[in-house]
Amino acid sequence: MAINVNTVYQTVLLILNKEQRGYITPTEFNSLGTQVQLEIFEKYFEDLNQLIRIPQTDTDYADRVTNLDEKIAIFKTYGDASYVTTTPSGASSSLSYWTLPGLDAFGEEVTFYRLGTVLYNSDTEIQRIDRKEFYEVEKSPLTKPSKSFPVYLYENYKLFIKPDTIVTQGDVQVDYIRQPVAPIWGFDVGSLGQYTYNSSVYNANTMPTGSRDFELHLSEQTNVILQILKYAGIIIEDPQIVQDAAQQVALNEQNEKI
Repeated sequence: MAINVNTVYQTVLLILNKEQRGYITPTEFNSLGTQVQLEIFEKYFEDLNQLIRIPQTDTDYADRVTNLDEKIAIFKTYGDASYVTTTPSGASSSLSYWTLPGLDAFGEEVTFYRLGTVLYNSDTEIQRIDRKEFYEVEKSPLTKPSKSFPVYLYENYKLFIKPDTIVTQGDVQVDYIRQPVAPIWGFDVGSLGQYTYNSSVYNANTMPTGSRDFELHLSEQTNVILQILKYAGIIIEDPQIVQDAAQQVALNEQNEKI
């Protein structure tokens, strides 16, 4: 379940009003929300790296890893890589490689963040090797890549795969982690110039004034609000203040539907 963008914005406005600290426009909120969501997302990987250094006898280790995996899993997806052959300017020979998916398995545009598993024909894992190994691997019959034991070099968001007989579009699949999509508090402008929340799902072509929720795990809602308030100039030490305000916003929304 996603974090409702309207709940976050209304909670932020409620606390700003109580603190008599002014107002942030929908455009400012969307910008802050995008920044905060990305910062929280990137911190997941920093936390994972730190956990690796902790002895696994730590009683909380498994729980913390599981918790982080659950939050990251939201952004795991997969798609087909694309085979490309090009001749660089001034070069006498062509260069072939595979580009990362621009769309996920559901046809949605994505921004790539971190590479996962690379597969050949959906069932054979392609082994990742470094640059030195890549140029040495074919010299020995024992290490020479084959379609049964393929290898790849990953540089500049490109996959260089051996053997070079793997060239058919659709043959290479990539599991990866994408970046979160920016939240949007969509709105219409009323006759008095007021902003009115538009709960329709955002679509750049058919619903440009619509909204899009935060993609982070629901457990991050209080953290999102606190971070946005921090950027708006308010430091709150007690998260309970935010939780109480969010509950008040949710209650107000329920009353409006009655």
